[in-house]
Amino acid sequence: MRKILFLTMAALATAAFLSYRYKTPEPQLLTPECYISCYNADVREQFRQEASTMAFANLHEKPAYFKLDGGVGKPVSFKAADGSTAMGYEIKSSKKSNKWVFVIQEWWGLNDYIKRESETLSKELDNVNVLAIDLYDGKVAATPDSAMKLVQAAKTERLETIIKGALAYAGSDAKIYTIGWCFGGMWSLQTTLLAGKQASGCVMYYGRPETNMDKLKSLNCDVIGFFGNQDRSPSPEMVTKFEADMQTAGKKLFANKYEANHGFANPSNPSFNKEATADAHAKAISFLKEHMK
Repeated sequence: MRKILFLTMAALATAAFLSYRYKTPEPQLLTPECYISCYNADVREQFRQEASTMAFANLHEKPAYFKLDGGVGKPVSFKAADGSTAMGYEIKSSKKSNKWVFVIQEWWGLNDYIKRESETLSKELDNVNVLAIDLYDGKVAATPDSAMKLVQAAKTERLETIIKGALAYAGSDAKIYTIGWCFGGMWSLQTTLLAGKQASGCVMYYGRPETNMDKLKSLNCDVIGFFGNQDRSPSPEMVTKFEADMQTAGKKLFANKYEANHGFANPSNPSFNKEATADAHAKAISFLKEHMK
């Protein structure tokens, strides 16, 4: 009798556990209200908090392996603003040029995919120096959980010192153009803000927009953005607000929206959208060429 009672209780406990497990909702991204009440209003810190959640990680499936063969770029080091060493992947112009394209990595880090994108930009743009900035100090992630750890460790202060060091490395007469994806999409815009009067053009792929109106009013160049209507970070609502904020700030934003998901422009991403990527790339190159005249 005791044995039957014990088995019955065990079965009920197992059923209760399974019921709880399968009724547990999928992790959700943080709400705008939570950002305001729980975290720093700085969008860079907001992103760090959100990128540390499973909901954000679930937007990024493990990327396919990619190895760059025969790359023409070279690893370089330069002084960050605090005197420490920073790193990047550089492709110098064949002729002396004051035009610099800063390539900003995804949340995976400065991997071979970003290096390939840098090489493509160098080939398709005339007489430019391309510098892919390493914001993780040599670390690269291959899985969402390891990328989460790198984002958590990437303090805003450190990222700023690296970017300011890259600006000094390019020189005070350099014209700065930026491009980035996801984490790098947000930091493409942030790099443009840090570049001040040297900023000459900004390309951002599905990056979190800046919401501080004083910062937006300080922008010194046009911005082109590429966003997915199925994305949740940034969501279509965030993009619409960004459009309105830029108009209020008196700045020019060319917003392009696709029926695509987060990470649609990365061929190693299961959400890769070939048509949207081709259209976005053509528009990005056209934008950069026009602003380099």
